[in-house]
Amino acid sequence: MSQLNRQIQLPFNKAIPFKQSIESTLGSENVVIDVLQMTDNEKESITSQARVPAQKDYDLNSTGWAPSYQDPASYLNIMDPKTGSAMKHLGITKGKDKEVVAQLGLDEYKKLLDDAVSETNDLDKRYEKYAKAQAWLTDSSLLMPTASSGGSPVVSNIVPFSKPYSQVGIKGDPYIFKGMKLQKEIVSAKEYQAALEKWQKEKLESNNKYQKELESHVK
Repeated sequence: MSQLNRQIQLPFNKAIPFKQSIESTLGSENVVIDVLQMTDNEKESITSQARVPAQKDYDLNSTGWAPSYQDPASYLNIMDPKTGSAMKHLGITKGKDKEVVAQLGLDEYKKLLDDAVSETNDLDKRYEKYAKAQAWLTDSSLLMPTASSGGSPVVSNIVPFSKPYSQVGIKGDPYIFKGMKLQKEIVSAKEYQAALEKWQKEKLESNNKYQKELESHVK
């Protein structure tokens, strides 16, 4: 097996543990991670300040993504070879570099996306088709999930669910204060659980109400 040398774009304090983890797991006789120390200007010139995708000169990139709306498309479309915002991280110009796109198999991925987005009547079928696209993307290793945002311990005196909440977009941003209420004492786990159950019940009732109203408008 030939040895793979890879350059990575990571903060130095993260790059060294990453190098050690990969090389110890896969064997340094198979994979070697080259950690190149650069000045901030040098790093920016091949990353965020690169003028064209081809200037993004690295092999591995650590980045993140948050959905704009509540549909698999918001995640998976970033790898669409024609419109995807993540193409630049692969050194690909959107809608161009067809030979590279075909070599990576992204043309096949594009077909899976197009098939999924065309399903607008059956939500279950739509999600099943997007699941196939996601499975292809996972198997390709063009993207390798390493972390996912989720619950974490919090000490707060904000009245639970008194401010806007959203799983996507900016409505649930921590810096949105509209409607937020404060209480004198720190919120206990018991108080939060009770507030959560109440909020979930009210949310279900509200969603059902608006779904029925929507059905009367959309035919």
